[in-house]
Amino acid sequence: MEKSLGSATAGASKSQVSARTEFSLRVLRLVISLRILVAVTLITIGLLALNPPLLGNRYPELYQYMAFIYLLASSGLALIILRMPEKAESVAIWQLIIDIIALTIIDHTSGGNGRSIEGLLVIFVAAAGITLPRKLAYLGAATAALAILAEQTLSYSQGITETGDFIQAGILGTIMLLIAFGTQPLIRQIEETEALVQQRGNELADLAQLNDYIIQNLRESILVVDAETRIRLLNQSAADLLGTTRQDIGAHLGNITPELNRLLENWRHTADDHTPNFIANDGSLINTYIVPLGKDNNGPALLFLEDASILVEKVQQSKLAALGRLSASIAHEIRNPIGALSHAGQLLAESPSIGDQEQLFLDIIQKNSKRVSAIVDNVLDLSRKEVAHPEQFSLNDWCREFTAEFISTIELNEGELSVHSEEDDVLVRIDPGHLHQIAWNLCENAIKSTSKTTRGIKVEMHVGRQANNRRPYLKFVDHGLGVPKQLQEHLFEPFAAGPDGGTGLGLFICRELCEQNKATLRYLPGDKGGSIFQVVFADPSRWDV
Repeated sequence: MEKSLGSATAGASKSQVSARTEFSLRVLRLVISLRILVAVTLITIGLLALNPPLLGNRYPELYQYMAFIYLLASSGLALIILRMPEKAESVAIWQLIIDIIALTIIDHTSGGNGRSIEGLLVIFVAAAGITLPRKLAYLGAATAALAILAEQTLSYSQGITETGDFIQAGILGTIMLLIAFGTQPLIRQIEETEALVQQRGNELADLAQLNDYIIQNLRESILVVDAETRIRLLNQSAADLLGTTRQDIGAHLGNITPELNRLLENWRHTADDHTPNFIANDGSLINTYIVPLGKDNNGPALLFLEDASILVEKVQQSKLAALGRLSASIAHEIRNPIGALSHAGQLLAESPSIGDQEQLFLDIIQKNSKRVSAIVDNVLDLSRKEVAHPEQFSLNDWCREFTAEFISTIELNEGELSVHSEEDDVLVRIDPGHLHQIAWNLCENAIKSTSKTTRGIKVEMHVGRQANNRRPYLKFVDHGLGVPKQLQEHLFEPFAAGPDGGTGLGLFICRELCEQNKATLRYLPGDKGGSIFQVVFADPSRWDV
C-alpha cells in the first residue's frame, strides 16, 4: 500500500514538473518573441532619425549599439531555446539579466525620455516570475528595481532628471516586486491545474489502453457502431469472423458486411428482442446479440457476434462423447459373448460331419465374429484414449523403416508401397506409436481400395513441407476408387463406413490421434482418381511443452 502511495505521489510530482516545464516554455517563447519585436522597434526608431528623436537623444551612438546588441542577444537565446528546450531556466536567467542591462542603458541614453522603456521591465519581470523558481524570480525583481534606482541616481547627478523622478522610479520598482510576489501563487495554481489535467489525461489513456487490451483478448466477438452505423470498436475475434481487419475502424458497416448492416437497421426500426442471425462472407451462420448504448435503438449499439457452427460442433462433440462412453460400455459387455461365439464356431468347423453348406455358414459366422470383435477393440481403444508422448525425429527415416516393416508383414510385392521425399531431413514432433497406428490404418485402407481396381496395388507415401507455412506433412496417395462426394463430408465421423466396408472407426481414431499430437488429418480427392489422406504436423520448433 505504501509503495502504491509512493508511486502515486512520485507520478503526481513528475506530472507537476512536466506541467511547469511546458507552461514555462510557452511563456518563454512568447516573451522572447516580444523581446525581438521590441529590439527591432528600437533599431527602427533610431534609424528613422526623427527630429526631435523619440529615444537615444542624449547618447545616440550608444543607443544604436545597445539596440543592436539587444537584438543579437535575444535572437541567440531564441535559437538556444528552440534547439535545447531543457536549457529553459538558464535562458530565462540570462535574458532577464540582458533585459535589465540593455533597457536601463537605453533609458539612460534617452535622457529621461525612456521611462516607458523601463516600464517594459515590468512585463519581463512578470515573465521571469513564471519561468524561474521563486527565489530567482524575487532576486530578479529586486535587481531590476535597484537598476532603475541606480539609473535615476546617475541621471540626477548629471542634472538630467529632477528629484520628483525618484518617486516614479520607486513606484516602478515597487510594482516589479509586487508582481514578482503576486505571480507565484497564480503560477502555482496554474501548475497544479495543468498537472491535474495531464495526470487525468494519462489515467484516461491508461484506462483506454487497458480497455482495448481486455476487449481484444476476449473470446467473444465484439463490435460497436455509432448512430451513423460507423464502426467505432472492433476486436480481432470479430474482425476474423467478418473477414475484415481493425484498419476498417471508422468505415460504414454496410461497406464491410451488408447483411449485418441490414440486420442492424431492421433491429433499430422494429426493436425486436429475438436473436437475429446472418450469413457471413465465408458462408457461416452468425448469431447476433444487439445491446443499445444510448436511450433508444437509434443511437450507438454494441453487437456480440457468435459463430453458430461452433455451438453446433460443441453439441455434436458432447453427443459423440456420450455415445463413445455408451459404446465402450456396450462393447465391454458383448466382448465375452462374441469371443465364445467365435470359439464355438471354430470347434464346430473341426467336426468331420460338417458339409459344404454348413461350412459356408460357419465361414459367415467366423467372418462376422472377427468384424464385431474388431469393432469392440476399436471402441475400447478409443475410450481409453491414452495421453500422447511426443518425440522429435526425422520423418524421412521413420517412413523408410515403417515401409520395410509394413511390406514384410503384409507381404507386398516390390513397388506396391513406396516413399517419396520431396524434402530431406523433415523433422516432426509426434508420438511414434500414434503415428505408427495412423500410418498402418491409412495404408491398409489404401491397399483395400487399390486391390479392387484393374491397375493393381499401388500406394505412395509423400514427405514434404507446406509452401505457405513450412509445416511438415505426410501424404498417403492411392490410385483406387476414391470416396464418393456424398460420403466425404462424414468420412471422419464414427461408424461412418466407407465404400470398402470396415467398422467405420478407423479414420475417426486416426483423426483423434492426430489432434492429440496437434496435427491435422484431411482428405483430398486425387487428381486422376483415388484418394489422398494428408497428415499435417505441428511445427516442431513451436511446440508448446
